[in-house]
Amino acid sequence: MVRDASPPSQERVRGASLGLPAEGPGRLATWNPRIVAFVVDAISAAFVAGLFTAPDLPGNWSLVSFAAVTVVTLVLFGQTPGMRVMGLRLAHPRPGARLAPWRAVVRTALLCLLVPALLVDADGRGLHDRLTGTAVVHER
Repeated sequence: MVRDASPPSQERVRGASLGLPAEGPGRLATWNPRIVAFVVDAISAAFVAGLFTAPDLPGNWSLVSFAAVTVVTLVLFGQTPGMRVMGLRLAHPRPGARLAPWRAVVRTALLCLLVPALLVDADGRGLHDRLTGTAVVHER
């Protein structure tokens, strides 16, 4: 037995069960960049909705704008504008494939409810990601 050897790690590697790397591009995104990306998307959606409702406040129209922009950008580019700013993207169950529109719609609908996004598993994926088989990962 070697005295200086450290005991085997019992720490669970985030994303290992999904086949994602522990470090570098493709690793699971942590909470901070995901929250910043969400806030960027929410403020952008409120601004876009405000362009159509001015001089009144956008109210719930910003939620409609958020949902529309999120679904369209996830299907076309695999990331929302906020994710782009933060260097994140949505990992698809089949690498290299585009996100199916139904996955984007279901994920966005659950995200709009906000609570499913706060119910996370051991990897830190929200309920909206688990139900659609996706994960938010670092792009760089």
